[in-house]
Amino acid sequence: MNKISVFGERISTEEELRSLIGYPGDLVNRKVIFHLDVHCRNFIAQSPFLLLATADHSGLCDVSPRGDVPGFVFVLDEKHLVIPERPGNRRVDSMRNILSNPQVGLLFLIPGLGETLRINGKACLVKDEKLLKQMEVNGRSPLVGIGVEVEECFVHCAKAILRSKLWEPETWPDKKRLPSAAKMLADHAKMPGTTVDEIAEILRESYSNRL
Repeated sequence: MNKISVFGERISTEEELRSLIGYPGDLVNRKVIFHLDVHCRNFIAQSPFLLLATADHSGLCDVSPRGDVPGFVFVLDEKHLVIPERPGNRRVDSMRNILSNPQVGLLFLIPGLGETLRINGKACLVKDEKLLKQMEVNGRSPLVGIGVEVEECFVHCAKAILRSKLWEPETWPDKKRLPSAAKMLADHAKMPGTTVDEIAEILRESYSNRL
């Protein structure tokens, strides 16, 4: 009998899971490759955005966005790529995780395209100046890069993108109804004497001058 919690009945074995979901077809089983072929390289070259999944030594997970001009991820060869670390909030969650657990997952997106590219592998933190110089933008080289040794990669189908209508502007909500990042930060951080307007200005300055 499954344990009952706030989630109700839970699945506890793969056998039980498979009895509900079933098994993938031959195409899905065979689509995984173990290097960056010409198709993967082309996808990465046209992608301006990816999600980076990491976990620390205890298994605590984190997913962090990375973005820049299309092709910002530098492919060294069929087994290795480097993600430049652009200016951020200095939490360095992903990089701290990599220091204790090198396993990472990458999800590359291309605006307007339903399919995504998934890459799993082992990561390290790179500070080689000659290598980082090749990822220079606006006269500035990244201080650090995330090097990834590719272990597997494959195309992920478009169903989630299609269901969400992610790339269809007519389905997007009115910006006036969107959550205010400044208000959320003010309520979460609870900084005495700091107003929502002041936090909004901090964000505007950061987005304008420190990309």
